[in-house]
Amino acid sequence: MKTDKPTILVLCTGNSCRSHLAEGLLRAAAGDLFNVASAGSKPAGYVHPMAIAVMKEIGIDISGHTSKHMNEFLDGEIETVITVCGNVDQACPIFPGQVNRHHWPFEDPAHAIGTDEEKLAVFRRVRNEIRRTFTAYADGRRDELKSALKRASA
Repeated sequence: MKTDKPTILVLCTGNSCRSHLAEGLLRAAAGDLFNVASAGSKPAGYVHPMAIAVMKEIGIDISGHTSKHMNEFLDGEIETVITVCGNVDQACPIFPGQVNRHHWPFEDPAHAIGTDEEKLAVFRRVRNEIRRTFTAYADGRRDELKSALKRASA
């Protein structure tokens, strides 16, 4: 599917939690500007049910997301790669057309221990940290585009 919107790829090792949280949040914040996808270097094969649950709490449905390998994106044009965990940052290839690369590591909520409620609290905290970071990123990119349009029309 070729569109005029640049693609942002969010990578994590397992592609089961953090990258899906980030994908859903960035798509909600800037899906009008970018195609957003996520993948992993060693995909878990599923999206964590608690990731789906905490996103549903804020009105974002990621239940249709699937765990994918980052190599599935090597043939596409990826404008920006954002890694959200340390392991994948070291395994990350350069993608065709890649202009930007960011590394913003977040704690893996899948490793949370305790009761379900305690685990959900960790998922919510990580979701909120990712939300702050990716909303600020989306706002910055939106401002960049507005400035570029103003310069172009001047």
